[in-house]
This record gives sequence, C-alpha cells and structure tokens, in this order.
Amino acid sequence: MQRERNKKYNLDALTDGILSGKNQWLSKGITLVESLLTEDRKESSNLMERLLPSSGKSLRIGITGVPGVGKSTFIEAFGSHLTKLGKKLAVLSIDPSSSISKGSILGDKTRMAQLSMDSNAFIRPSPAGSSLGGVATSTRESIILCEAAGYDVIIVETVGVGQSETIVKNMVDFFLLLMLPGSGDELQGIKRGIMEMADGIFINKSDGNMERAKRARKDFQNALHLFPPAASGWTVPVELGSSLEKDGIGEILEICEKFNTQTSESGWFEENRKNQEIKWFHQLIGQRLEADFYSYSITKEKIKKAEEMISSAQTSVRKALDDLFFA
Repeated sequence: MQRERNKKYNLDALTDGILSGKNQWLSKGITLVESLLTEDRKESSNLMERLLPSSGKSLRIGITGVPGVGKSTFIEAFGSHLTKLGKKLAVLSIDPSSSISKGSILGDKTRMAQLSMDSNAFIRPSPAGSSLGGVATSTRESIILCEAAGYDVIIVETVGVGQSETIVKNMVDFFLLLMLPGSGDELQGIKRGIMEMADGIFINKSDGNMERAKRARKDFQNALHLFPPAASGWTVPVELGSSLEKDGIGEILEICEKFNTQTSESGWFEENRKNQEIKWFHQLIGQRLEADFYSYSITKEKIKKAEEMISSAQTSVRKALDDLFFA
C-alpha cells in the first residue's frame, strides 16, 4: 500500500505534470493537498514549495450570493465568455457536505455542463466539510496549484452567504456579490459584512422586471455610500444583468480588469496578497494546534472524563475547561 501511495504521489512526475498544464495531474495534486492523512501532509508541503515560484500570476475572483441567486449559471456564462477570449479558467467550487459521507451534495460539473466540456476550463468541486467560511480548508493550496498549471483566472464559488462566508475575501483579489432584483427593498436583511467586503455587486435575473432591478440597484448604491471608503480606494459598482441571457457578463469582466489595473498601479493589489498570506499562516497555526491537541491519548482521556462529568451535572462546562488546561 505504501509503495502504491508513493507511486501515486511521485513528486517529480506530479510537479512536471502540473507545470505542463495537464489537468489529470492537477486533479491528483489537488487530491493530495485535500488529503487529511498525516503521511500526506509532508508531501503536500513539498509540492507547494516546488510550485510556489510558478504561482501568483492569475486574477483570483470570489463569487458568493444567497441560495437561488444563480451562482453556477453566472459562472458558466462568465467562464464561457472568458474562454472565448482565449483565457484559461479554473473554477474551484465549494459544495455543501453530506453529514453522512462528508462528500459534496451538489455536482458542479453537472450544473455547469457546457463549461465542463470547454478545453480551456477546469472545474473542481470540493466538499466544504467542517470548514467555516464556505470554503474548503485546502482552497488556498488549490488556487496555487491552478496558477502553476497556467490558469489565468481562478474563480472560487462559495456555498452561499452566511455568517462566516466572508473568509473567501481573504483568498481572492476581487469579491463579487450576486443579488436578486427586489433584494434592495430588504437591505435590513442583508449582512452588512458581506456588503462592506464586496468589490462588485451583480443583480442577476434582471431580465424579468427591469424597473424592480433598477430600483434595487439604486438602493444598493445608496447603502454603499454609507460605508467607510474601501482600503483599496475602489468604488464598488452595482451592475444589472442576466446570466441566462448573457446580459451584463462582459461588463463584469471589464470591472474586474479595471479593478486589477487600478489596485496594481496603487500598490494595494500586491500588498493585499501579502497580507492574505500572513492571515493564512496564522489560520493554519490554529488548525495545526487543534489537530495536535486532540491527537494526544492523554488529552482524549481527559476530554472523555470531562464529558462524563458535564453530562452528569457534576461540573460546569467552564470549570471542566479550566481543569483540562490548568489542572
């Protein structure tokens, strides 16, 4: 079994395959960095070190929105527009996870049938698992692997808007929020954090009632004026369109490119990526400490005893926690 594993993850072949842009090797590389096995952790680190110098040249776009807003339909239309312009696109789609198998519930290759057959597109659905923020724990590594494979644009599609969904902001350059016509009438129900972090807002499905969509755009524009200026110096645009009708798709690409140019010239683009790397580093520290903490047999015994005492009302949760760390 160990011999088979080493053959499967031969680092030289894996590195060369990814750098040559072969999707079967890219898929194997992402499978490796997604692995939770302890023996794969070192191999993942070595692979990342080898590919890091060839990464960083793409535009990373995060796309989020409420369930039913049409994220997959938008990405297929937007992605097809990109590939027709000769760009290579990678879509890292984070699906809700089954509580039983922990696998993806939805299949984005099914929901993006046309784009999945495009030779210039690579779609990789991954289960969100227990990760907060609507993204898989290995999404950042997957971005680097896709960049090393030569992809010009990386799209990260999140599960949907939620309390911790905005973590995607810390791994992309441009954060696009998709909304529906009429949602401008219910701004009180929209989480302020999502609005503040958005670099662009696209009101999808605007082909049904343009007056309603225009009113929603006006409401969003008014709300955005109440927020503090963005650190990037960027003014957030609100666009109308329809993914099904391919309306407004080209305008979104123009906005992304304008954002890229403006923030690159000001120096904010590169500074933001550096800050994201530091945040990622500290996030991984927390994950590693938690994993190591639970792996010790003596810790497991103490936790089991504390759980029994809590269940039988012999101690409070806070006292059990103090005893676990300080007793």
